[in-house]
Amino acid sequence: MPLKLLQFVPESLPTFRPDVAVLFGKYLPRHGVECDIVGMPAQEALREQGFRSVRMPHFHAGRLRRELAYQATCVRALFKARRADCDAIQVRDMVPTGLMALLASRIKGIPFYYWVSYLISEGRVERARADLARQSTMRSRLVLCKGLVERWLLYRVLLPRADHVFVQSEAMLRMMQEHGVAARKMTAVPMGVDTEVLGPQTVTPQRPEGWQGVPLLAYLGTLDQSRQLERVLDALLIVRRDVPDACLLLIGASDTPSDVDALLDYARRAGLADCVRVTGWLPSSQAWQLLAGADVAVSYFPRGLVHDVCSPTKLLEYLALRMPSVGNDSPDQVHVLTSSNAGWLAASEPAAMAGAMVAILRDLPSARARANGGAAYIEAERSYRVLARQLAARYHGLSGTVAS
Repeated sequence: MPLKLLQFVPESLPTFRPDVAVLFGKYLPRHGVECDIVGMPAQEALREQGFRSVRMPHFHAGRLRRELAYQATCVRALFKARRADCDAIQVRDMVPTGLMALLASRIKGIPFYYWVSYLISEGRVERARADLARQSTMRSRLVLCKGLVERWLLYRVLLPRADHVFVQSEAMLRMMQEHGVAARKMTAVPMGVDTEVLGPQTVTPQRPEGWQGVPLLAYLGTLDQSRQLERVLDALLIVRRDVPDACLLLIGASDTPSDVDALLDYARRAGLADCVRVTGWLPSSQAWQLLAGADVAVSYFPRGLVHDVCSPTKLLEYLALRMPSVGNDSPDQVHVLTSSNAGWLAASEPAAMAGAMVAILRDLPSARARANGGAAYIEAERSYRVLARQLAARYHGLSGTVAS
């Protein structure tokens, strides 16, 4: 019999997060772990993603109505949960929902797991304090209060009482230990790559129009202001002292359009307007083609409490494509780059990143030969095929079941 997991996620369904859709929808069922998922509604039509069942409320235009409808759906799902057809209840990144699920699990005698993929409360506190430093508003004070209360509840109530806690990285696991969570009740599950879909043999490189012959750097991912991509532009400015025609393609966008406008304005003021382009959001297949067409892939990830415990995906995708890649010294990227020896690790300062980029551009054949080892490393260590097998073993071990 498969192990059945009732999981509550904050994402809209269908979800584009690979650690939900790919891990729980595609690979875990191969190892006898099936997921009944409860998520937020999206405007687009629901499509098959491999889950055992999907529950979500009807879509409402208003954010408050969507949230209330989602919480009502969570309550109904918890009320209907039965030990006979639910081996565990798992909540991802939602403290209030986690508290409800913890109570229901204790009443019903069902194990309760909590999944931390991001330090939501710490991030909320940081943003609120930054907003208050600029301008004191009632909304910012309320957001700060919410973040502080949820952080206290997470570390003092929720995590100590969870039967198991899944975290994003080894760095996050160590941080949770400092908060008093026992290492024996935690498992680190980093981000991975679906190597059945992404690989050098599955992607045809493509160059942006007009940039066929220029030395090309590329970045794939969100362009949110919090990612501090001005540092990548500063690095490009330094690169162009040695490689004057180098250009940068930013493959992505931001949910806050003003963030992209601010980034492009920064490029214009730095004299980089003609050598920086933003594609906007693209289908994954098209984004990967443009990425593979570049000479150097850049993975800059901000340092700090919130980001240092994350597991960036972009570097993994670069290595899976055998791209010559430069990553800054974010802890998970340090581990991946030193373990694989397939990329270039740089300090987070623009000059250090620029130095690595120039070294690649000056000897592309050697850089590509070194990058060839990236795909094998990802397949062995960070493919969702491998991560799912390890995670399934943990679930079966916790429940005392045997994989079917």
